[in-house]
Amino acid sequence: MYKISELYDLSHTAADDYLKGYTYPWEALAGIKQFIIDLGESLSKDDYTEVSPQVWVHKTAKVAPTAFLGSPCIIGANTEVRHCAFIRGSALVGENCVVGNSAELKNVILFDNVQTPHYNYVGDSILGFHSHMGAGSITSNVKSDKTLVVIHNGGEVIETGLKKMGAMLGDYVEVGCNSVMNPGTVIGRNTNIYPLSRVRGVVPANSIFKSQDDIVPKHE
Repeated sequence: MYKISELYDLSHTAADDYLKGYTYPWEALAGIKQFIIDLGESLSKDDYTEVSPQVWVHKTAKVAPTAFLGSPCIIGANTEVRHCAFIRGSALVGENCVVGNSAELKNVILFDNVQTPHYNYVGDSILGFHSHMGAGSITSNVKSDKTLVVIHNGGEVIETGLKKMGAMLGDYVEVGCNSVMNPGTVIGRNTNIYPLSRVRGVVPANSIFKSQDDIVPKHE
């Protein structure tokens, strides 16, 4: 339930060929920066403008003059980057996305139609098609004791070998306001996270996360 093929429909991202080279999404984090540089250099100049070195913005995207776009990054078609958004770099933002006021992105892939619209931090994470981060929700990407991130799936412990890993959100995940995705969180497709949640480990697809000890399947 935490493989790339189980979490994501790769037809909804320009990173499809890149992600096909990996089994698990966190394996792709280390190479995002170079991937974006390579992809950016191949983009059509008829569709994209290189607004500063290694920062490519689609000509239909709307970027507020107060937003910061760090390199390298790509902003897809019809995406809106709002007032005071802070894209630190190594960010692939897909088509029809929203990066909202005071949201911060770093070393991420956002599939098409992703929304991070209000006061979000998304770092070292991959957000699937049509996923949505409620206001104030964040991905925590470093453990407080600075040890390597492990992923907990029931009694199974998966070593990532990474010091920095945020959250892997499957397609159509809805994260409630002011929730925290702890380092190494993986959320399956079509799952809803209650507001004010503290999420850790693997959350199954098609679920409702009420608390860490209260995860129920969605009714058909």
